[in-house]
This record gives sequence, C-alpha cells and structure tokens, in this order.
Amino acid sequence: MIPTKGERTYRLRALTDLWTGDFAGKSDRLITTGLLGSIRWWFEVLVRGLGGSACDPTDRRCGDRDHCVVCELFGCTGWARKFRFEVLDENGNIREARNNAETKISPQIEKDENDKFSLRFTPLRPIRDEEWALLDATLRLIADYGALGGKTVLKPTDEADRTKEKHHQDYGLVEFIEPLEANIPITVVKEYVTQEKWQKLDHREFAWASLQNFWCVNGRYLARQNSNQSTFNRVIERQEAKKQGQQLAHNNKASGWLAGSPQQRKERKERKDSKKVFSFKDPARTFGFVKPGLIDFNTMKERLTNAWGKNGWDFLTGDKIKDQLFAGKEDRS
Repeated sequence: MIPTKGERTYRLRALTDLWTGDFAGKSDRLITTGLLGSIRWWFEVLVRGLGGSACDPTDRRCGDRDHCVVCELFGCTGWARKFRFEVLDENGNIREARNNAETKISPQIEKDENDKFSLRFTPLRPIRDEEWALLDATLRLIADYGALGGKTVLKPTDEADRTKEKHHQDYGLVEFIEPLEANIPITVVKEYVTQEKWQKLDHREFAWASLQNFWCVNGRYLARQNSNQSTFNRVIERQEAKKQGQQLAHNNKASGWLAGSPQQRKERKERKDSKKVFSFKDPARTFGFVKPGLIDFNTMKERLTNAWGKNGWDFLTGDKIKDQLFAGKEDRS
C-alpha cells in the first residue's frame, strides 16, 4: 500500500484472470464498478463479523440520515461515496473502460507475472482511520482467503480435455506485491463498527454472509475427476455422475443451501441463490460459509475430510482469520 496526499494505492498482481463482466455477461473490458462492488461485499462480510450491521444494498437500502457503517464509506441514496475509486496499470496510469477516438477499451486484468495493477482510493471527504483499517483488512481478506470480481469459477476440473473451457477457469485470485500490515488494534475497529449511531439491521437471510460464518482452506481444491467422480459435488452432496450432477444426493436443506439449489431459487424468483462453496485449482484455494442452525463448521469440515482425507490441510474459520487480519507484523504467525 502506498499512501500519497491522503489517497491510498494498493499494489496487486493477478494470480488468475479477473472477471468484471457487464450485464450481458461479456468480459471483454474492465468495468471498475465490478471490482468495487466485490470489495464492498467483502467489506460487509467483515463488518458483520466484527459485530456491526451492514445492509444489503440490493435489497434494503440505507438513507442519508440513517445508514450503516458500510454505507458511511461506500455511499447510499442521498449519501455520496467518500472516495474516488480508480484502477491503475503498472506505470500508474488509469486503466480506462471507455471506447472512443482517444481512449481504447481497457482489457480485463489477466493473469500475468508482469501485469501488475493498483487500486487507488482518493478521499473526497474525510475518511476516519478506522475506515481505512477496515478497507485494509477487507483487501487482505480478499487476497489471502477470498476472491475479487464478479465471477470466481463454476467448478474446477481435472479432466484434461476440459481444463481450457471457460466455465472451468479460475477467476478472482490476487496477491499483494508488498505486505500489508494492520496498524490499528481490532478492539478499536470493533468499537467503531458497533457504535449506537449506525443503523441497526435485522440481517435475516443475509446473516450468513459474515466473517463469523466464513471458512477457508488454502492449498486444496475441489473438482470433477471424471464423468462419475466429483469431489466438489461430494462436498455439497449433489450426485457425482455428470448426467445427475445437478441433483441433490439427499433431500437435505443444508445441502440445498450450500448448492444454491433450484428449489431455493424457485422460492425467491427475484434473486438467484448462490452456492456457498467456492474452489480454485491454480493456485489452490477453497472457501465458503456455514449457516448456524443449518450447517456448522464441524459438519463442513467432515464433508471436506470426506473429499481430501484428514491430513495435509488447515481448516481456518472466521475467528482465526479475523485475528490474522488485524495482527501487527510481530503478532502474525
């Protein structure tokens, strides 16, 4: 991270291509709002995990006089965003998305050891130290445990003749070029996000999207091995055989929730329910969420053990990750 005249620039490298596709699903140009929307979503996950309230802007919006801690920084109806967001190339030039006589379309950010990029946040109004700390931690959460962008991956595959197909490609993994360390204790940040002045929300169906319910395994992935075997489907309890792969192996609410089942989508026609397990092959990473009262960490770990065996991987949950996000250099293990 490079602070300059109040602005902050985070230098990153794409470990996979990043997807910031448009409404038509095309991904032939960089759409910065796609990246910012992803950052905001993970910011909400972090705030909820610290005991704060975060609205879902696609469902229950905050207002200018009564808003949550997320909208305070990212904006909402009647309350402008506190910063200008820009994506820069390796030379510090803005990567444009417009296409006119003077400006070419900027391509998507692609996996390339030499294609470094930066995210620049320039304050338009004063930004508190706690807000910067939350943004720092959010970007570390994305880089170390999550993914960035409008699409991650449908499902990795080990089938040699299918690995190059687009729907089997990984998207969204990044790494920091320079280490990013916390500079504010977690107790201070928690005190900020739980202040009485913020709107208190019933998170309802979005309560699962919290760091308290998050888990991650770095160095392991779930995939389809052949036409009859799929560790990914095994974990979410879908039929493993290809022709039956979209069918749940068990009539189980937890499995349906993890899979983002058609039954759930039918109940909520206005919005598709996403799967809650995400896996990447190169570099290997698997993460997801649990839902208290439906599926817990122990059950999730048992499912992963059924796919990978007991040894050689660490199951990190939100509490451990939270400590790492706000640990200073001398505290990190």
